[in-house]
Amino acid sequence: MLSALSKRPWLIAVALTLALALWLFSGALLEARDTPTADLPAPEQGLPRVEVQWLEAEPMQRQHVVQGQIEPWRRVELRAQISASVIRLDRDKGSPVAAGERLLSLSADDRATQVARSEADVRQRETDVSAAKRLRERNLFSANELLRLDSELAKARAELDSARLQMRYTQITAPFAGVYDARAVELGDFVQPGQSLLTLVDIAQLKVSAQIAQQQVTQLRLGQPVRVQLLDGRELEGDLHFIAAAADPGSRSFRIEVRVPNPESQRLAGASATLQIQTGETLAHRLSPALLSLDAAGRNGVKWVDEQQRVVFSPVELLSVDTDGAWVAGLPPRVALITLGQGFVEPGQQVQTRLAGEVR
Repeated sequence: MLSALSKRPWLIAVALTLALALWLFSGALLEARDTPTADLPAPEQGLPRVEVQWLEAEPMQRQHVVQGQIEPWRRVELRAQISASVIRLDRDKGSPVAAGERLLSLSADDRATQVARSEADVRQRETDVSAAKRLRERNLFSANELLRLDSELAKARAELDSARLQMRYTQITAPFAGVYDARAVELGDFVQPGQSLLTLVDIAQLKVSAQIAQQQVTQLRLGQPVRVQLLDGRELEGDLHFIAAAADPGSRSFRIEVRVPNPESQRLAGASATLQIQTGETLAHRLSPALLSLDAAGRNGVKWVDEQQRVVFSPVELLSVDTDGAWVAGLPPRVALITLGQGFVEPGQQVQTRLAGEVR
């Protein structure tokens, strides 16, 4: 045998190579047997293979992100209360005005005369009542006649109040401080009661309205901080100051309003904005949105592997999504998430696992 090998030196080289390969392979097996498998049991042959990654829950700030509409804090459309002509435009539209400042004047016509006539009538009635009371004290005037004069005096005073009110309606004043935003009439126009004259808005602070789903409204509280992101990237800070008591019958969502200070009176009313409502800290997992899937009921969820190496599907709540990943709640604090092969296995199915990044 030895003589045969000596005559064929290439056989010796082949034998040494095979021996070295067997030795290395046995060492690799021993090393693999002694290496921990990150709490997952050893795989069984013949089972589907999936790749998993251990994820730990992390604290994150829970928030709801909804689209909203920026509105003035107050907006009023002032209308004519009388029939009259526009005789003066006291302020230009677009200008800031103080509360009580006159904005527009209507013609008084004969209203001043009516006020004077009513004032004279009241004075006459007051004199008649005073004289009747003195006569009544001496039993020279009947009680019924005194009652009639009192009634006529009350009627005269009511007519005077009405005449003065009609006169006051000729002066259109600002009910609150704001911006003279729009005017619907011009000098010389004849207006009727109920006709729109001008619009006044208060933008010293703003409100951002939005609709929030019925599943999320229970997590909201008045006074919660809210971040308002404008379309140009600017951000404003506000607080939640209104939550509707009843849902909209059509959408089943609730109207909310966020109060936003606007000390510089920026012209933002009417624009769109994104609301980020902080609702407290919670434990959540950050993962790729590509790992989310739907179950038969249409719920968002992810697949993971339990201690028995069986596939589990857990519905999750999507807390936030951005270009880098998604935050979800509803998983165990530590979970072996299936990152490769989840589309080929079903919940309850036993699988073989391999940690992400391991050499095949």
